Amino acid sequence: MTSIDVAQRRARLARRHLLAGPPSPDVEAAAAAMVCLHATDPAGLFLSAWARVAGFKVGDLERAMYTDRTLVKQLAMRRTLFVFPRADLPVALAGASARVARTERARLAKTVEAEGMAADGEAWLARASAEVLAELDREGPLSAAALRARVPHVEAAVEHSQGKAYAGRFAVVGRVLTVLSAEGRVMRVANEGRWTSSRPLWGTTERVIGPQPALDEDAARAELVRRWLRTFGPGTEADVRWWLGSTLTAVRRSLADLGAVEVDLDGRTGWVLPDDTEPVEPVEPWAALLPALDPTVMGWSERDWYVGPYKAQVFDSVGNAGPTAWWDGRIVGGWDIAPSGEVEVLLLEDVGAEARAAIDARAEELTRWLAGTPVVPRFPSSLTATLRAARS
Repeated sequence: MTSIDVAQRRARLARRHLLAGPPSPDVEAAAAAMVCLHATDPAGLFLSAWARVAGFKVGDLERAMYTDRTLVKQLAMRRTLFVFPRADLPVALAGASARVARTERARLAKTVEAEGMAADGEAWLARASAEVLAELDREGPLSAAALRARVPHVEAAVEHSQGKAYAGRFAVVGRVLTVLSAEGRVMRVANEGRWTSSRPLWGTTERVIGPQPALDEDAARAELVRRWLRTFGPGTEADVRWWLGSTLTAVRRSLADLGAVEVDLDGRTGWVLPDDTEPVEPVEPWAALLPALDPTVMGWSERDWYVGPYKAQVFDSVGNAGPTAWWDGRIVGGWDIAPSGEVEVLLLEDVGAEARAAIDARAEELTRWLAGTPVVPRFPSSLTATLRAARS
C-alpha cells in the first residue's frame, strides 16, 4: 500500500488550496479549485477569496454571484451554505442538497403539525411553497420579510428549542425558503447589506438562471466525492462522510464507483483517486491567514495532522473553526481585528523569526486590504476571545 506522510499531505494542501505558489487568477477558478467556498459566515467567504485570488477585490465576488451569475450560493453538504461554480450546481443539488431538502421538508411539516398550524404538514408546505414561488415570480427579488408580509400563509412565527438557553422564535417563511433553496427552486440573487453581512433577496432559480437538469443522485454524489479527493485527498472514510454529510454506506459506494485507491496515512487507511498516488513536489515554507469556516480548515474531520494540539483553541464546541494563522501547512495561531482596524495575530507556539515575519507580513497585507472595515466572525474561537480580552 502506498504511504502518504504528513509532509506530503501538507504539500498537497499548499498547492491545491492555492495557499502557496501562484494564486488563482479569479474567484471562479478559486471556487472550482476548492470544490466550493464556505458561505455561512458572510465575511469569511470574501476573506477566503482574498487568501487565494490575485488582486482580489470585494466587487469581484459580488459581480460573480449577483451580476454574471458565474457563482451561486447553495445550501448543500451538512445543511451548510456554499458558493459553487454555476456549472456545478446540478451536481450539488443532486449529490448533497437533495438529502438536506428531504430532511428539512420532513422537519418543517412535523413542526407545522406540532404547532397546530395544520393537520397535514405536507399539504401546508405544498401550498406555502406554491404561494412563495408565485410571489417571487411576480414581484421578485424579495427579502424574507417582504415575502412574509405579502404571503399570509407564511407569516406565522413559532417557538423553537423551548427550555434551552438559545430558545426563541423563528419566522416560518425562513424555513420554507430553506426547503425551497435546498430543492433548488429558489436562490439568493442579491444582498441588501454590506459584504460583511447577510441580507439576501430571493428569486426563483428558473427565472434567474434557468431550469437545472436533474441528475442521478448516486452519480452526482460520486462526482462530489471525486472533486473532494482531487482537492482534499488523501482522506479517510470518516473525512469524506463528514464533509459530504452523508452515510458511510453512501461514501463507500462512491469510493467504489470511482475506483479510489487505498493509501496508508501513518497507520490509518486513506483514499485517493487512481491517478493521484504519486508524490507531489515539496513547497517552500508559507504563511496564511484564513477566516472562520474557511474550506481548508473545515475540509476534514480527522484534523490532527494540521491542527495538532490546538483543536480546543481553534474550534468551538460544535466544530466551527474561527480565524486561523498558518505556517508551512499547519495551524499555529489565530487572528482578530482590533477596533483600530489592525489585524492582530496570536501565536500558540514559538514559530521562529522567519515564520513570525511572514505571518506578520500577511497581517499587514490584510489590514491594508480591509481598510478599516469591521469584521466579526460568526463563530469566534477561544483564541478570538483571548485576543479581545488582552485588549480590554
